[in-house]
Amino acid sequence: MLGECMLACSGKINRLGSVNEGTTVSDYHKAEKERKFSIHTSLLHAEWLESRFNIIDTPGYLDFLAESRAALKVSDLAVVVAHATHGIEIGTSKVWNFAEEFGLAKVVVVNGIDVENAKYEPILKDLKTTFGARFFPINIPINPGPGYNEMFDVIRKAKLTYKTDNSGKYDEEKVDGEEGEQVDQLHTQLIELVAESDDTLLEKFFDEGITEEELRGGLHKAFQSKTFIPVFFTSSETNVGIARLMDFISKYASSPDDHMETVAQNIDGEEVTISLDDKEAAAFVFKTINESHIGELSFVKVLSSTLKSGEDIVNANTDEPQRLGQMFILNGKNRDKVEQLNAGQIGALVKLKNTHTGNTLTSSKRKVTVPPIEYPNPSIHEALKPKNKGDEDKISIGLAALHEEDPSFQYHVDSELHQTVISGQGELHLQVAMERIKERFNIEIELSAPKIPFRETIRNNGEAKYRHKKQSGGAGQFAEVWLRIEPASRDHGVEFTQSLVGQNVDRVFVPSVEKGVNSACTDGIIAGYRVVDVKIDFYDGKMHPVDSKDVAFQIAGRHAFREAIQSARPCMLEPITQIEVSVPEEFMGAVMGDLSSRRGKILGMDVEGAFQVVRAEVPQMELYHYSTNLRSLTGGRGLHAEEFSHYEYMPHELEKKVISQSQAKDED
Repeated sequence: MLGECMLACSGKINRLGSVNEGTTVSDYHKAEKERKFSIHTSLLHAEWLESRFNIIDTPGYLDFLAESRAALKVSDLAVVVAHATHGIEIGTSKVWNFAEEFGLAKVVVVNGIDVENAKYEPILKDLKTTFGARFFPINIPINPGPGYNEMFDVIRKAKLTYKTDNSGKYDEEKVDGEEGEQVDQLHTQLIELVAESDDTLLEKFFDEGITEEELRGGLHKAFQSKTFIPVFFTSSETNVGIARLMDFISKYASSPDDHMETVAQNIDGEEVTISLDDKEAAAFVFKTINESHIGELSFVKVLSSTLKSGEDIVNANTDEPQRLGQMFILNGKNRDKVEQLNAGQIGALVKLKNTHTGNTLTSSKRKVTVPPIEYPNPSIHEALKPKNKGDEDKISIGLAALHEEDPSFQYHVDSELHQTVISGQGELHLQVAMERIKERFNIEIELSAPKIPFRETIRNNGEAKYRHKKQSGGAGQFAEVWLRIEPASRDHGVEFTQSLVGQNVDRVFVPSVEKGVNSACTDGIIAGYRVVDVKIDFYDGKMHPVDSKDVAFQIAGRHAFREAIQSARPCMLEPITQIEVSVPEEFMGAVMGDLSSRRGKILGMDVEGAFQVVRAEVPQMELYHYSTNLRSLTGGRGLHAEEFSHYEYMPHELEKKVISQSQAKDED
């Protein structure tokens, strides 16, 4: 709605749309209209006070947080929106950290100050407590709550009364009496903050004071140096406060001129910089979407020079030449065709060949690449299979297209466990992805818990001698293999050696035995899972001058290894995942208890602003749908990240259960 108000103020639209009615410019996809919140990144543009705003509207829902990371990588300014009554959410903290990582100046907009019981002081305090930064209110609400339309403007030292027609226009008047003193005091504090960013101004401030013009001149520098972070209190339902926010952005906030250079790499891997005023063109693809009525669109930020329709460029990542076709600047699904995109501008290119999110486009004379966007690890996983045979190819195409549009959605075909696993940032993230595949390809899909990649190993030394003998009329088969095995350190894998002496076995059969052993390791011994962390020594055996051959020694090696494993206390290993859980302090007890019930081992705890961060190791088999349960435990205010850590011995009772389940499947 904030973006909607910006479009209304600038005259791009005649009336405000509504999230509830599904009529906003930004949320135009079917799933967004149905769910009443953003799912995809949208591009908007507006003109204000001789400035062009290139607005990237990103979802706020936790499952789609990765969209914000991609947008912030190409932004010059971060406008962080918080709700007046909800306060600082975990998502607010995450996008704040993303913006810090990219070195962006920030404006905070506290929206919804027109709802029942809304107050501005508590959230201002929360901002300072959470982020420890120097937040400064540029406007002070006079009548917060329903009907909010009056505020004190600290920069203008005036009272603003907004009109009730949602036009964003206002009347301005001077402030007298006690209210005037309050505004003057805040204005003086703002001057002090501005002066701190400039030694010359600071000296003049203490000697003779600084003028309004000097204040305005210093505001941009103070904002860029993050001496202070401005806070605006608005109501985007009624378009109150947004015009003055746009004034501030246009006059004082960051523009491409404040980010002249972008770090990149040349073809030799050396660090170079791309500058806005370079003569050779360069652009970064930060998002790819596929629209049914137009096809594939690449959202780009032009980093230098100009992209012109009809010109030839190169995809620097693939070294593939491209001819630039149609290009647009967008307001949601509405496209304005342009002939060129200039340095610093954001737009969309149509139907580029083999060009993906994270690619760099350059002129043929300058092949440099910008580091790709780093997306958070997935936190939820599902096994996928089609309900109808023959739909596998459609699903494969659909999954590839989804990953292309949203790299935080991942999938892989697990050849070991014989299943396709999809992964994302939350249950809703995967649900939306599957809906899109069903809609696009008219297919039905089933989701289930993914199989766990358990491993098998041994606790003791073991050995076995196995003779393979087969006679069936013609040439027979004969091989005898003697093996010793012993445990290896974790993550050692399988180490095969031979210590044969004498001529009992021709050395030509050593690879055959190794092949048989590797085959048994892949298939598993006790439960059908891969064998790991074992040292195998092929130390003796017997052969026949006629009947010994490759296949005979493969079979003997395989069976000797199976018998040796059985004599060495075989056991199961389970994968352990390291997780990081961020929650408000009041939910710590519930979260810790839940982790304990999942056999979690707490590694440590930290404080991150208003949130507690718990680091723990939890068996992977205990984490199915953990993100959904965490949201339920914390009223939607908890978030976790996960990463594979290591393998550990499985508890005996669970081991017996897994083995018996595997044996039951084999019997079936």
